[in-house]
Amino acid sequence: MERAQGAYVGLAVGDALGASVEFMTPREIQAQYGVHNRIVGGGWLKLQAGKVTDDTEMSLSLGQAILAENGIRDTAIAQAYSDWMRSKPVDMGNTVRRGIVHFRNSGSCEVPVSEHDAGNGACMRSLPIALAMLGADEALIRQASRTQAHITHHNAVSDAGTECVIHMVQCALQGGSKLALAAIAQGLVLVEPLYDYSQRRQENPSGYIVETLRAVFQAFFANEDFEAAMVDVVNRGGDADTTGAILGMIAGAYFGLSAIPPSWRKHLDQHILRQCSEQAVALLQTAPLELLV
Repeated sequence: MERAQGAYVGLAVGDALGASVEFMTPREIQAQYGVHNRIVGGGWLKLQAGKVTDDTEMSLSLGQAILAENGIRDTAIAQAYSDWMRSKPVDMGNTVRRGIVHFRNSGSCEVPVSEHDAGNGACMRSLPIALAMLGADEALIRQASRTQAHITHHNAVSDAGTECVIHMVQCALQGGSKLALAAIAQGLVLVEPLYDYSQRRQENPSGYIVETLRAVFQAFFANEDFEAAMVDVVNRGGDADTTGAILGMIAGAYFGLSAIPPSWRKHLDQHILRQCSEQAVALLQTAPLELLV
């Protein structure tokens, strides 16, 4: 349970920490903060300290839909995303918006395949799938991932990256070593060489999932604890709330809840902290769930 809660709280902490410097360059971050390592809010969204963005909110919506159905059902998930959009969230990606509008207008839970939809929006909210499908057959995990992802993102590159992150989180939840997690990441690179993270340092990563995961993998594998990895990735700037969220779910699963700095947990919105902790436990207790068609 400690690793599952670490993954979910890690996601939210990374989201809240990274949101302050989202769309800034590393040089701009350095000029304003020196090293950005405190949850202070602000940023282009002008958030209160500890508030989160769509990364955490959509994850919680997905988890709630899974628990309500006691399984993975596309219509329930799509409706949960639609309800979330109706709540007027503080932030929402264009691809996510288009996908939800597509569901509202057509009733379809799958957008058409698009080469332009290789964003990180499906990956950032994928943690509930990793938790709910822990112990399931690999083919079912892949299908569950695509069931939620294709509501807004239908792209092979995005699918591959999202499924890799799910696999890494599940490996970490089960006590896998960093060497085992690196093997999973390298497996992604073999299938999709665009993800090769061994070359230049990925600075200022965009919402393109390839850049997102290059930054996340570099920060995770280069650092020895949760805090150092998180500070590394968010100070790269760019889509920092999402790199922070994805790094947080992997590193949180690997290092556990107790490894997340107490000051970060204290300054995270306490309602969100409770929701993440409780949902992590609930999803893990019911895993592995089934696909409902």
